[in-house]
Amino acid sequence: MAFFLETLFGGLMAGMLYALVALGFVLIFKASGVFNFAQGAMVLFAALAMARFAEWIPQWTGLDNKIVTNIAAFILAAGVMFICAWVIERFVLRHLVNQEAATLLMATLGITYFLEGVGQTIFGSEIYKIDIGMPKDPVFLFENLFEGGVMVNQEDVIAAVIAAVLVAALSVFFQKTKTGRALRAVADDHQAAQSIGIPLNRIWVIVWCVAGIVALVAGMIWGSKLGVQFSLTTVALRALPVVILGGLTSVPGAIIGGLIIGVGEKLSEVYLGPFVGGGIEIWFAYVLALGFLLIRPQGLFGEKIIDRV
Repeated sequence: MAFFLETLFGGLMAGMLYALVALGFVLIFKASGVFNFAQGAMVLFAALAMARFAEWIPQWTGLDNKIVTNIAAFILAAGVMFICAWVIERFVLRHLVNQEAATLLMATLGITYFLEGVGQTIFGSEIYKIDIGMPKDPVFLFENLFEGGVMVNQEDVIAAVIAAVLVAALSVFFQKTKTGRALRAVADDHQAAQSIGIPLNRIWVIVWCVAGIVALVAGMIWGSKLGVQFSLTTVALRALPVVILGGLTSVPGAIIGGLIIGVGEKLSEVYLGPFVGGGIEIWFAYVLALGFLLIRPQGLFGEKIIDRV
């Protein structure tokens, strides 16, 4: 039982990180109808910016306080992501409004390669480490119930808590603020929102900025765990099944989909892997997503779209 709980907790915490990346896809698609294949590159670019700023700030200012340095690096990286969001919306997507889905897809793929190239030029191509002080040692829970307790990695717990706090903050933002309600209105009906005076261009910039902050937090966490390297863009590929499972237009769907995928990967690898030679964790999410595409294409919480001709 203790081992099962260890696996379950590991899956839940991995699922929260998947959900965080998937949230970037959902936010942009929900507000603008663009499936942003550049989300993985945004995670990489944001992580590179924070990692390099964390190195440069002590050199520029002589600061020796890691907490202050990380906060300053995060703020500067957030500023960089805001600029990226504005440039992408202003010079790329604004000119592609009402274009075919294939055109928008190619545009986001182009943004992917652009961000990777610019990131390598400005920040370098080495493997960098983001040290935000998360403890690496495991802790043991429920020692009074199970012999030896349930081992949980502190770093995973803190990362999952950070992801959960950001998701909760975004939920409050969308539900309680004027800008958040405007974003939801745009997501429901672009033309109706514009007819009551909501400026679509400004809303789309805000959405891309929020997605940039989500990418920064995801990049910070993944960079702290795995190091900042160009393979970090593949994190977005791990989040695609989450989006398919939860629904492209549902924020709660991204969260629940992430948890289902995370738990499913870990449990299937542990309990089914020995029967098939292992490796289930690599492809489990994609097989599950394929099944949902066949049975429920809109996902668990997505909206079913009916086109009339």
